[in-house]
Amino acid sequence: MRWFLTLAALLLSLPAAAQEAYPNRPVQMIIPFPPGGNTDLMARALQAELSKALGQPVVGVNRGGAAGAIGNAELHRTRGDGYTIGISPNNAITTQPYLQNVNYTAEGFRYLCLVYDNPQVLILGRNAPFSDFRGMIAHARSGREALIYGAPGVGSTQHILTVQLLRAAGVDGLYVPFTGAGPLSQAALAGQVHVFVEAASIPASTGLGVLAVLGSQRMAALPNVPSTAELGYPMAGTTYGGLIAPADLPDAMAQTIERACQTAVTSEGFRTIAERLNAVPSFQPGATFRERFVAESVANRALLQELGISRQ
Repeated sequence: MRWFLTLAALLLSLPAAAQEAYPNRPVQMIIPFPPGGNTDLMARALQAELSKALGQPVVGVNRGGAAGAIGNAELHRTRGDGYTIGISPNNAITTQPYLQNVNYTAEGFRYLCLVYDNPQVLILGRNAPFSDFRGMIAHARSGREALIYGAPGVGSTQHILTVQLLRAAGVDGLYVPFTGAGPLSQAALAGQVHVFVEAASIPASTGLGVLAVLGSQRMAALPNVPSTAELGYPMAGTTYGGLIAPADLPDAMAQTIERACQTAVTSEGFRTIAERLNAVPSFQPGATFRERFVAESVANRALLQELGISRQ
């Protein structure tokens, strides 16, 4: 009789044990930008290593538009069951809530891990009527809206950085918005925009030229490209991002993903692909990652009001 009761107890415990196994099926990763942009490139680079670390396929799904707000809004509405996560750059969460009527704020997500921190560069469109930074400034001064520049959405990191750079030089240009860096890169390849700011992964994947690195020093991967500080415009710009999830994701699942993320980001496979894209792998745990996004959100609210492009 005792052995029968023991067996029964074991059988009753099996469903609970099965429920605790996570993950036990593929995990969807929402990429809130179109294919070919920096966020998409970093997500695809991470995908294989994260799948290996979790022991289940991670399936990337592009939900581009509205400077990342559409995809992140979808993630925010999702139930935190561990099978839908997202990868987002800073601006889509720290800036867009001040520019668009969205259903989320920086405080409204579960932060899992930082994945990358990529320097921004000023990229030259094909057939532009200049070939260097000083030529760009001279062209911008040649007439009203002579310089045509693009960015992935109003108030995106790249839009803000471009406006700041042009203001510092005392010039302006005609701004053309795009849904993401992928479509913007295609427009630059077609000669439809003269310049745009994006991560260094974009020229690495498209072959477009680079006029300047936005920062105080040159990049090792682009040793012949001057920094904006060298050119007389001391400013800095990076786009960084990582894995996020709905706010109600259980702690145990969040910890599982964070551990897998650390394994993936520090892997040789991810580092090799990132270097090929002129990208910088950078792991931070969820708590640190959250602090960075929330602090930037507070700072960006004031910056957008100063630039006159905030809806609040």
